[in-house]
Amino acid sequence: MSHEFEIVQDVLIKATPEQIWKAVTEDTSAWMFPTEQWPAVRTVDDYPKHLVSRMEGPDGWYNQLEHVLTPGPDGTYLHYVHSGVMTDNWEQQYDGAAKHTVFYLHTLGQYLEHFDGRAVAYSEVRGPDAAAEPDAFERLVKHLGLDASIAGEKRELPLPTLNVMAPDHVETTVDFRNDNFLGLRTDSALIRVFGRNAFGDRVGLTVHDFSLDGATPEERAERAQASTAAWTEWLADVYA
Repeated sequence: MSHEFEIVQDVLIKATPEQIWKAVTEDTSAWMFPTEQWPAVRTVDDYPKHLVSRMEGPDGWYNQLEHVLTPGPDGTYLHYVHSGVMTDNWEQQYDGAAKHTVFYLHTLGQYLEHFDGRAVAYSEVRGPDAAAEPDAFERLVKHLGLDASIAGEKRELPLPTLNVMAPDHVETTVDFRNDNFLGLRTDSALIRVFGRNAFGDRVGLTVHDFSLDGATPEERAERAQASTAAWTEWLADVYA
C-alpha cells in the first residue's frame, strides 16, 4: 500500500544562501551522494531563495525536495521539506528517511564550514552480511573505541589512511553521534557511518575525500576506487 509522507527540518547553516544552493544542486557528492542520475524538474527556481525539485513516476508516485533559504546574522536558515510516496513497509522507510535527513543536513553544514568548494573523491561501502545484525552499528562504534564518545571529541583513530596505505591512527573529530549514525571529520575528509541495520539493511559508510586539490577527475576516480577497496576490507575486519 502507498502512503504519502512529509519530512520537515529547520536548521541554521553557517554559510550563505548561494553556497547552500550550489551544494544542494551541484555538489551533492561532497556531503550526501551523487544525484546526477536522477533527473528532476525544478518546479520553483528562485535563486538563491527558494528551490523545489520534483520527480514523478507511474501511479501517482513522486519525490519532492524543497529548500527555502533565509539569510540571518549567524548564517542561513534552511527550511527543508522532503515529500513523496512510499510503498512496502512504509513505517520503517519513513523512520529511516527522517533520521537520515537529520544526518545529511548536519553533514551539509560540515561540508560548507570545513571543505566548501573543494573537489571530492566519493566512496560508498556496504558492510558484509554480519553488518545487518541487530548490534552491528554498536559493534563498529565499539571497534573504534567510541562507544562512550560524544560529538565534539577529538580522537586518534585506526582508520584506513586516505592515501590508501596501511591503517594508521588519524586525528579525527567526532562531529555527530547518536544511536544510528556516526560522523567523523579529519583534516581532509568527512566519513559518514550509517547504522542502516536498524532500517532493514546493513551498516555502511561513505567517504568524502577532499585531499586531492588540483587533481584531475580521472585521478579522483582512481582514489575513490582505491578508497572503496580499503574501506571494504576495513569493514570486513570489523565484522570478522
